[in-house]
Amino acid sequence: MAPVRLCGVNKKFGQNIVLREIDLEVADREFLVLVGPSGCGKSTLLRLIAGLEEVSDGSIYLGDRQINHLPPKVRDIAMVFQSYALYPHMTVYNNIAFGLRRQRSRNLSPLAWLSPTNKKQRAEIDSRVQQVANSLQISHLLNRKPKELSGGQKQRVALGRAIARNPQVFLMDEPLSNLDAQLRSDTRSQIVQLQKQLQVTTIYVTHDQVEAMTMGDRIVVLNKGDIQQVDTPLNIYRKPANIFVAGFMGSPPMNFLPVEVDGNGEMYGESLCRAIPIHDLSINGIGRDRPFTLGFRPEDLQPATADNANLEGTVELVEALGSETIVLLKLQDSELRARVSADIGLDHHWQIGDRSFWRFDLHKLYAFDAESGVTLHHPYSKI
Repeated sequence: MAPVRLCGVNKKFGQNIVLREIDLEVADREFLVLVGPSGCGKSTLLRLIAGLEEVSDGSIYLGDRQINHLPPKVRDIAMVFQSYALYPHMTVYNNIAFGLRRQRSRNLSPLAWLSPTNKKQRAEIDSRVQQVANSLQISHLLNRKPKELSGGQKQRVALGRAIARNPQVFLMDEPLSNLDAQLRSDTRSQIVQLQKQLQVTTIYVTHDQVEAMTMGDRIVVLNKGDIQQVDTPLNIYRKPANIFVAGFMGSPPMNFLPVEVDGNGEMYGESLCRAIPIHDLSINGIGRDRPFTLGFRPEDLQPATADNANLEGTVELVEALGSETIVLLKLQDSELRARVSADIGLDHHWQIGDRSFWRFDLHKLYAFDAESGVTLHHPYSKI
C-alpha cells in the first residue's frame, strides 16, 4: 500500500480551468472522500490520479514514485466507476478474473491460458476469485452474466474486480449513485468494512453528504476547482472553514441571515424580531458597525413565543419524517429550515401559511465575513 500526493495539480480543458493548484496528501491506508456540487472537479481529480486524464501542470506521486507521466495500466491503481463497466459477454467469474489474467501475462493470447504450463497460474487466479466472491457474498453469482444481475449485484462485481487485483490504491467514482436508498446504505457499510479489512488507500468521490460524513476518515470539500477544506467529518460539520462548506455540509443545510452590529453593540437584521446585545452572544471577533452573516444549524432552531422569539416567519412547508419534522420558514430576507423532534411537530400542528415564532440557541451561532465568506467564529473554538 502507499500514500498518494498531489503537488500543484492544475487541469484545463481549453480555456476552462477545472482544477486549480491542488495540493493534497492521502495517507497510507486512509479512506479519503472527495465531495462537492456537480461540476466542482472531483471526478476529474480522480481521473487524473487514475491516468484517464492528463495533468496540465503539477505532479502526482504514489509513494515516492511520480506517476502522472505513466499510462494507467502500470500505475497499480484500480478504479470502480459509477456505470459498473462490466463486460456484458463475460460471466461474473470472468469479469473478476479478467484483470488478474492481464496482470499475470500481458503478452499472452487468451488461448495460452489453456496450456498445461499455466495450470498453476489458473489455480491461483481461481483461488483469488473465489476468495473475493466469498468476501462480497456473490459466490452464487459467478456463472451469471451482467444482464442477469440487479444493480446492487453488478456493483459488488465491479468492486470484486477491483479488489481481486490487490492494487495499491482504490479509486471509486460515485459507485452507489445508481442504487436505491436501502441498498445504498447497505453497500456503503460494506465498502467501509472491506476497506478496513483490506487496508488499501481509498479515494472515494460522491456528491452525497451522508456518504461523505459516514464513510471518510477525512473529507475534501471542493467547489469550482478549488479545495475549500480538508478535515475529519466532525470538524467539517462543526468547524467549517467558510460559508460554502457550512452551507453544503449538512442536511438540511445551515441557515444564514445577513445582520450587522451597530455602534451600541447590538446585532440587528431585517428578519430579527428585536436587536440582540452582542454581549449576550457567544461570538468572538465581531467588530461594531460591520455587516456579517449569521449562521445556525436547523437543529438549533426551536419554537418560541412572541415574548422570547428571535425570528418570526411564515410556514412554507412541513415535512413529517417520522422521527423528526422539518419546517421551512419564509422570512423577510431569507428562507430558513428548522429540524425538531416528531413530538414537537405534533404538538404545534403547523399548517402552510401559519405565522410562527422561533428562537435560536445563542451559544451555537456562527459568523461569516459578509464579503469573503470566511468563518469569523464557530461555537466549538475551545474543542
